[in-house]
Amino acid sequence: MKEPRLRRRQSGRPTVNDVARLAQCSPMTVSRVINGSSGVREDTRVAVEAAIKELDYAPNKAARSLAGVSQIRLALLYVNPSAAYLTELLIGGMDAASRLDAHLVIERCDVGEDKEALINKLTASGIDGFILPPPLSDDAELLALLRRLRAHAMLIGPGQAAAHHGAVMIDDYQAALDMTKYILALGHRRIGFIIGNPAQSVSALRLAGFRDSMLNAGVPVDEALIQQGEFTYRSGMDAAAKLLAMKERPTAIFASNDDMAAGCVAAAHRMRLDVPGDLTVCGFDDTALASTIWPELTTIRQPIREMAENAIDLLVQGIRLERQKQPRKPRHVSLDYTFIQRESDGPPPV
Repeated sequence: MKEPRLRRRQSGRPTVNDVARLAQCSPMTVSRVINGSSGVREDTRVAVEAAIKELDYAPNKAARSLAGVSQIRLALLYVNPSAAYLTELLIGGMDAASRLDAHLVIERCDVGEDKEALINKLTASGIDGFILPPPLSDDAELLALLRRLRAHAMLIGPGQAAAHHGAVMIDDYQAALDMTKYILALGHRRIGFIIGNPAQSVSALRLAGFRDSMLNAGVPVDEALIQQGEFTYRSGMDAAAKLLAMKERPTAIFASNDDMAAGCVAAAHRMRLDVPGDLTVCGFDDTALASTIWPELTTIRQPIREMAENAIDLLVQGIRLERQKQPRKPRHVSLDYTFIQRESDGPPPV
């Protein structure tokens, strides 16, 4: 004799066991249906969905865990030397993961590390998808590996979107062009530029934006005023020291990120130069560092938190579609940047 069908527990909210009893299946099957997993017969899926609706069952995080539901697990791989950038990235990533009830694992991926072994280890531990911020978002070897392994991946801030992976980015070229145009409008003509890490494609895009803005204004680019950096504070300080040691030094420096711009400010202060009275300094990213040094930096706001949130949103959507046997395509999203004017810029000294 079949057990009587339950409409609702006598007290409290319905549980996954109540749904399973009403649908006449196991709690694990209910969990698979809730999670959109494959391997459930269509008639069973319909019965479970009907039971969920009848009982007005809403799984919470604790219930999902107890029921053994396969939570989406994501790995954010990093090697970015900028602590300020990484902090913004992690805050956005953790906020999105919490909102979507996804589990986010943070894993360092060092240069020279056996990437295939790392990806296989993470996949074996239950990782469903990968978030790759720069410079990993430009790592051709890693991207090819993930494609070969048919792994879900979202790239943050690549200079160019990859055909086989999703990406969230801004228009780095146009942002750098706009910043240079602003510096020129202040009256500067000898403008130094510090390039970012050469392994990252955004570095070339920002340099191209600087060059084209100077060309559009009819101002010759003095190649001696272009110095190589690494997106680090120290590299910015070293590059600025070289620029400021020139016989005819620049009246403004545009650094490709805030860390290097902060290094420029420090180098100027060491030489007893006033910023912005003697030297205008502008950055890129608008990380927390930009508004914690003195003077606060004029910069381009790259919405790093929002980029991380969008990347996780899109990655979770793609994984859920695949679990439901629905087609998915890599999505490329471009977010808006913002010009932020603060205290580190001014007209050239008389």
